[in-house]
Amino acid sequence: MQVLKQIWSWVGSIAISFILVIFLGVFVFQSTKVMGHSMDPTLHDQQRVYVSKLSHTLGNEPNYGDIVIIDSRIDLKRTFKNDLLDSPLLSLLTQKDDKHVWIKRVIGKAGDELELKDHKMYRNGVLLDEPYINEQMRDSADMKWKVPEDHVFVMGDNRNNSMDSRVIGYIPLDHVLGKKVF
Repeated sequence: MQVLKQIWSWVGSIAISFILVIFLGVFVFQSTKVMGHSMDPTLHDQQRVYVSKLSHTLGNEPNYGDIVIIDSRIDLKRTFKNDLLDSPLLSLLTQKDDKHVWIKRVIGKAGDELELKDHKMYRNGVLLDEPYINEQMRDSADMKWKVPEDHVFVMGDNRNNSMDSRVIGYIPLDHVLGKKVF
């Protein structure tokens, strides 16, 4: 009887720990790995970064220049189930592919007019000072975007090797999953 009581105590402690880790990973803090070279030279392929999920949990809009993790499946309506399934511990247990989670930099917010002109980015007519980009963009065509309400426009720091808002479109705020802390 005493052994059974001891085992039950251990099972309870492990269950509480598991729930706490899931809670923290879904709502507060998560570790993720950079996949690819789209954020060179700021972040490197396979580098581990730590992300605050409080902005996502509390529905806060990221700031210009913030490095964020996003769900690139912009046509998918995000739910609590997505947040739970995207948590690092459950992803590890289910061996789930998280290639839809990208790391990018916020370039534009709702209402901004962005323009790619002469290989440079402008926000609301002002040339962006971007010391973090890898090299000058080679895009040949000038382009313009107007960021809609409740969306952001993101780009990689390695503009010539990045799938970002230029390709997939504007990112709904609920698809901004967190902000890089360190």
